[in-house]
Amino acid sequence: MTTKEILLLLKKEVTNSDYEKFIKQIVYKKISSSDDLAVFEVPNKFLASFIKTKFSKIIKEIFKTVKGTKPTIEIKVTGEKRRTKKEILKDSSLSQTDNTTLLNPSFTFESFIVGSSNQMAYTASKAVAQKSGILYNPLFIYGGTGLGKTHLLQAIGNNAIENNKTVIYVTSEQFMNAFTFSLKNKNMEHFRNTYRKCDILLIDDIQFLSGKEGTQEEFFHTFNELHTAKKQIVMTADKLPSQIAGLEERLQSRFEWGLMADIKIPELETKIAIIEKKSEVNGIILNKDVINFIATNFDNSIRAIEGVLIQIRATADLLGQEINLELVQNLLKEQIKEIKDNIKLSDIINVVSRELNIKPSDLKIKRTASAVTARRIVIYLSRELTHNSMPDIAKNLGMKDHSAVSKNISKANELIEKDENFKLLLENLKNKFINKDY
Repeated sequence: MTTKEILLLLKKEVTNSDYEKFIKQIVYKKISSSDDLAVFEVPNKFLASFIKTKFSKIIKEIFKTVKGTKPTIEIKVTGEKRRTKKEILKDSSLSQTDNTTLLNPSFTFESFIVGSSNQMAYTASKAVAQKSGILYNPLFIYGGTGLGKTHLLQAIGNNAIENNKTVIYVTSEQFMNAFTFSLKNKNMEHFRNTYRKCDILLIDDIQFLSGKEGTQEEFFHTFNELHTAKKQIVMTADKLPSQIAGLEERLQSRFEWGLMADIKIPELETKIAIIEKKSEVNGIILNKDVINFIATNFDNSIRAIEGVLIQIRATADLLGQEINLELVQNLLKEQIKEIKDNIKLSDIINVVSRELNIKPSDLKIKRTASAVTARRIVIYLSRELTHNSMPDIAKNLGMKDHSAVSKNISKANELIEKDENFKLLLENLKNKFINKDY
């Protein structure tokens, strides 16, 4: 395959935004590649890291479909000293062994930015790292996508490895795949020795065990073995155990034995601190105006903010320009517009009605406290997340005119300042739309 052919296939698998910002910059190095290794080059190390993390699986599947191979994906920086195929494949094979847990070394407690939105989860994670198996077992960390759950999970793992403990870090999908493979190959003894003999088991995105009865059965026994032996279990999910549909009651009960700590959307001050820290780590110099612009326009997740920083750095490097507010505004205006283009007023009405347990029709006719609150939230989110004008919103909600919409927006802003519960509800709903989790 050529670079052009691969790009055409990738364009069908990723969003237009991701393709334009990241994917179109990769170059396939056919001469350096083979059936078991696909080498790509990109302009800088930040882009290399981001593409390898987010898109390697998709690239590998394309090779499997087109060529019938499933090579290791190597993303390197243009001009970087070339490693031998033997070295690259050796690293890859190590990552697949049962005794090797690949943790991101930059995910430490020291590099985690603490604020009121994540203070409890951070404190609990640090306590678990210091006294694993004794305090908060299991520890269940939950919250929206890209808010730092994996960072804390791996920080616990990195800390434990420094203290010579045996750590296994996997996603629930990896656990399920390993279980299925072992079952199929009649090698369950090896599987159980691997997962039940560790000091700390870290499971990311446990919600994906939902509905997988066989895997849940195995995890139930693994959990019991580890807990009885006073070995630490830490899990992450996007919601509370009781809210995970298709999760067996006995597992739900065990997940609630220890401590459940949530991570909320970071408040503005924490978000600014995160951007400052991420910029410093990645060697990106941003002035306060740029930082504030990013913080106020990209509040969906820390992961999304990292992607924005990579995009800014790559563009500035390619164009040879200084990073300033004008450059960033021009660079990100389509991305900001795209967020609003993809959200409809009807979506907001349906999701808010569902989450607040009222009928969509109630938003137009009822004056109960729940209907008033729901209507206010719909109005606020519609102005924040869509291109709808105030008259448009008034018409859709059966209101007299735009002045009623304006009053509701003012009241919502007032409640955001005074009522923490209202603010939290609003942030959680807003996060659902921006993360397309509805």
